[in-house]
Amino acid sequence: MLRFDIAPVCANAYRLQAAMSFAIAALYLFTPYQWLSALLAFGGLWRGFVSPHRCASYRLFAWLTQKLGKPQPINAGAKLFADKIAGIAGAAMFVSWLLGSGIGSIPAVAILVFAALDVATGFCAACWAYALWYRLRAA
Repeated sequence: MLRFDIAPVCANAYRLQAAMSFAIAALYLFTPYQWLSALLAFGGLWRGFVSPHRCASYRLFAWLTQKLGKPQPINAGAKLFADKIAGIAGAAMFVSWLLGSGIGSIPAVAILVFAALDVATGFCAACWAYALWYRLRAA
């Protein structure tokens, strides 16, 4: 479902956001700095439920892509869905860390894989699932 109530977002800024998500997931999995998953949770939930245009990291990345001459505006709907998934996964990682459980490595691996895919190819799996969901609902 296209979202016209929110201004378009920059796809290239979201690729930089995916690189940051990849880095946080890698730090979660391979270093003792698992508390950084709180940044993933907060950022994803803020962009997904409030607005990407009010998120400091998105604004920085959108500004950077504008300065580099690489803005690529797209509809915000699918990216908001992807942010909600990333926020929930980050929250699960953070709560798992707080409880001393290793179960947080499952969403961390998923974020690592799908963020790497987005950074390398521009394919957003959550955006694809979002579009598929609305096609199936319409049928």
